[in-house]
Amino acid sequence: MNAAEQANSIEFASKIAAVVGLFKAELPDLRADLKPWANDPDTRDLVDPDSIDLGFHFPGVSRLFQCRSLLVQIRLYTDPEAVDSQTCQRGDPSQRDTRSESVPGRSVNRRVIGLDLAGFDHRGKRWTLSTIDNWAFSGEVTPDPTCRERLRRCCRQVFVLFNSPSGVG
Repeated sequence: MNAAEQANSIEFASKIAAVVGLFKAELPDLRADLKPWANDPDTRDLVDPDSIDLGFHFPGVSRLFQCRSLLVQIRLYTDPEAVDSQTCQRGDPSQRDTRSESVPGRSVNRRVIGLDLAGFDHRGKRWTLSTIDNWAFSGEVTPDPTCRERLRRCCRQVFVLFNSPSGVG
């Protein structure tokens, strides 16, 4: 789901902004796109409501990254038990909600379970990276080794941002 649509609380909007900041800190030339998906019925059928989707665009084709644009999909999971636990701690059991969609004020229970990145140019998808399996790049071409590590570092920081046990995330 487009990141702009997922920003349904101040806390969650702040985390999305922090993700943009993480990528721009590693790759200052990037331009962020909080609405990478078209708003048409066919696209809407394919969109995962349990993801935050961001686009990033280089000023031109990046030889080192072997792409012009990046699509970053942050896969989320809402732990129903954590929602119930927080609700009980607040003393309001009538407000329990175990749905997977976000509940205002409870976005802290949404955890990142993985990220999928894809690099695109005018020919289409050039490479992918998934943190779900072995963090390996695949595709016709892959970014330069230094650039691959920079992208992995961004992914690790996104995990920390969303899954930190402290009150911050």
